[in-house]
Amino acid sequence: MTRISTAPPQELTAALELLLDERSRKSLAERAARISAVYRGGGATAQAILDEDDALAYALYRLPATYAATIHALGRLRERAPHFAPRRVLDLGAGLGTASRAAREIWPRIEKLSLLDRSAPFLALARRLAGEALSAAEIVVGDLSAPPDLGGPFDLVVASYAFTEIAEDSLATAVDAAWANCGGALALVEPGTPRDHARLMRMRARLVAAGARVSLPCPHSAPCPLAPPDWCHFSVRLARSRDHKLLKGADAPFEDEKFAYLVATRAEAEIAPAPARMSARPEVLKHGLRIKLCTEAGIAEVMVAKRDKRKFAPIKKKDWGDEVAAEEISAGE
Repeated sequence: MTRISTAPPQELTAALELLLDERSRKSLAERAARISAVYRGGGATAQAILDEDDALAYALYRLPATYAATIHALGRLRERAPHFAPRRVLDLGAGLGTASRAAREIWPRIEKLSLLDRSAPFLALARRLAGEALSAAEIVVGDLSAPPDLGGPFDLVVASYAFTEIAEDSLATAVDAAWANCGGALALVEPGTPRDHARLMRMRARLVAAGARVSLPCPHSAPCPLAPPDWCHFSVRLARSRDHKLLKGADAPFEDEKFAYLVATRAEAEIAPAPARMSARPEVLKHGLRIKLCTEAGIAEVMVAKRDKRKFAPIKKKDWGDEVAAEEISAGE
């Protein structure tokens, strides 16, 4: 299946550029540096985003990367379950509505979008940037640890870079609330760090105990076989615009955003996991490829010889995070 673009929609980019033209780029760059320092120091959005200009600086600094990671993860869900077509979507910790936009790009026939966030500056800017994609969205001020009644359940509940800010003692409550609002699939996208992976695994265990099936990226719902210091994460490359490079003080025309994700589903959604998935980029050797797989039986390394063209050709086209069919695994062993 053709993968969707990970670049932010043109409508959103144009709206951001209009707002940018009304403000000093130097001032926004200074705000972006302060915001980045707050987040790196473990601060939360309440300390980082104080007004709408802060929200705009954040959008220019981080939105391209979080959008790319989120639409990549949701794109994997579409690949795994082409029959899944959510009509009602809840975006928890929505911020600027990044995950909602990604969901609508993948499933244009979404009928209801509900965005929940406790940051007034984020939501104010989200309204200004709404455009056609979010024009009919319900925007609600609230805490994802204790969300109000939003009229669930929803076919898809998504939280993008939101649970990373939840305090440890509130994590279980927040996960329970997200699952209670979910009638189909719950997609969690988080920074690709060891800390966030460990927290994602705790959320995963709680969801499984509540009856959820882990459909992505794992090929099973058993405990994760990875042992520290290894951790499950993926990467998506995105191009940097001129203004993006200016705000980041960077010269490189692209950046790689590392992220972790999890999709937990209810049985009625009928979304089965893949037999196996590449958990790292293929290692190119002189005589073929060595690929690292997460399988139902655990972590496996498979050698695929270049001389066996029938077996080598399909594997060569795959990349980090791609599904691998059962016959491809046996063929390459």
